Amino acid sequence: MSQILYKGLIAHVLENDFLRLTFLPQYGCKLASLVSKKTNREFLFQSDKDKLTIPAYGAAFSDYDSSGFDEVFPSIDACPYPDGPFQGTQIPDHGEVWTLPWASAFSPNGKSVKSIVESQKLPYALSRTVTLQDNNILFEYAVENKADIEFKFIWTPHCLLACSPTTKLLIPQNLTEIISVEHSTQHLGPWGTFHSYPRTTDVHGKVIDLSKTEPITAKNCEKFYFTSPNVAGWCGIEHTDTHEQLLYTYPSDKIPYLGVWKTQGGYRGDYNIALEPCTGVYDDLYVANKIRRAAVIPPKGTEEWTLKMTIR
Repeated sequence: MSQILYKGLIAHVLENDFLRLTFLPQYGCKLASLVSKKTNREFLFQSDKDKLTIPAYGAAFSDYDSSGFDEVFPSIDACPYPDGPFQGTQIPDHGEVWTLPWASAFSPNGKSVKSIVESQKLPYALSRTVTLQDNNILFEYAVENKADIEFKFIWTPHCLLACSPTTKLLIPQNLTEIISVEHSTQHLGPWGTFHSYPRTTDVHGKVIDLSKTEPITAKNCEKFYFTSPNVAGWCGIEHTDTHEQLLYTYPSDKIPYLGVWKTQGGYRGDYNIALEPCTGVYDDLYVANKIRRAAVIPPKGTEEWTLKMTIR
């Protein structure tokens, strides 16, 4: 473990013989870099910026650097909190915690780091402990509900992954249908359009494979959710040119939904993909609560879950 400057910001580095992780505690505790020390591959999307600017609370996500892995909580889209005494409290774009400073401390053995953040407006505290175990990264989450009523939320890891035309999604075979939730897609049609997965016919009559990554010259972006719960509790990517894989495993009962974001030159010229296991759908907590697809914490209760990343 060590402390360094990374793109102008204080960073904490957690590493072993296999992996090197770089966190920015003042910038939402973003995981800014994930490098395999065996192959020197950077698995996270990196912008060309030499300096990063910490966003103000409530900032628009698109106004800032979109590299790395940001924690998104308690909603993805900006929306009002849905009910109870906090009804109408505005949740910012991509949630609250990606803009807030987190308090972080390393374990005595240097193999893990625990971080915690508290809401400025809503009754919760979110903690995350990250532990390295050879080629595995274990993220352990806990949300404390400080209120005397239920607390509703959506959580997802907004982890933008570096990609190329040789990058392919690894998805359980039982997930065979998706719903598009991105209006600007060139292939999938308006919000709410259903398609088979992985092969489908796009709006132009062309057969496409949604598990594959288009080149940056496609100037396309897509966001879709699988319509069935991901009961297998895993997903991943493979760089088929080198056969390196990044796999996610997590409890499917607590994180039942799976979204995919692909920006292939179509959003700000960026080029990345993201696997987004979610506790609720579809991006908007207010909507998720209406359709009973938001996660719920009992009064004065705590909700816990894990996410494990494996590089092989």
